[in-house]
Amino acid sequence: MSLKFNFKNDKFSLDRLNLPSRYYLFNDEENYIKLLNIGEGIFPKDRIKTNFKLDNSNLIITTESATKIYPSNSKYFSLNNIDIKIKNKSNLEFLNDELILYKDAKFIQTFKLEFDKDSTFFYTDILSNGRSYEDFDFTSMKIKNSFIEEGRCEYIEKFDIEGIELKNYIKRKSSKTNLFAKVYIKTIDNVAFLEKLEKEEFSTFTYSKSKRLIIGVLSSENMAILKDKVLKVWDIYRKNLEKNSFNMGKQ
Repeated sequence: MSLKFNFKNDKFSLDRLNLPSRYYLFNDEENYIKLLNIGEGIFPKDRIKTNFKLDNSNLIITTESATKIYPSNSKYFSLNNIDIKIKNKSNLEFLNDELILYKDAKFIQTFKLEFDKDSTFFYTDILSNGRSYEDFDFTSMKIKNSFIEEGRCEYIEKFDIEGIELKNYIKRKSSKTNLFAKVYIKTIDNVAFLEKLEKEEFSTFTYSKSKRLIIGVLSSENMAILKDKVLKVWDIYRKNLEKNSFNMGKQ
């Protein structure tokens, strides 16, 4: 199950579409794509691949709704692979809805973003604690995120965690804020942008080692509040690009 496309000079080209991978493309104001859920979610043995390139182009992309990962009672994992390349003053704004890992779910996600020094991006992931009657009851989650600038690895992170580990960690912290969003940002001037975030009282952001990337964590005990925080940071990002706020049609 795969989707592959590209934008060159803001013109869309579809290279491959294997059902049930699907998408909606809107371009009334800006290029905007919604990725549709695969059936009702991602099941064990599912292998989802999303691959696209931006060349002198702008794209806003999001999931249509939460990504649901169904239980696995065997050795098989659900796999989601995302591979992106942006260049020539492209701008990518990729906002995922929350990831919902069901009880006994096993999930692997690999994300790779290759970019050049003149391109910019805003990427987010959100982790929920599961369905309303579950609380980090998934079996295993393995995540690898790689950010490559002109062939050089700027930042890489790996997570390999069991649900019980995460549940015990939150319990030890005695914290009610058990919903998390990760935010990854590149602007033309990261130093100035981080100062803007700090002025807006977003204090949980920092640089990657070479300051080519800004990385942040947002948290809350309420999903609506957490998403609102993400959208506020996104709005600051868009204003930094001298763009108006964008309505993704999810209200």
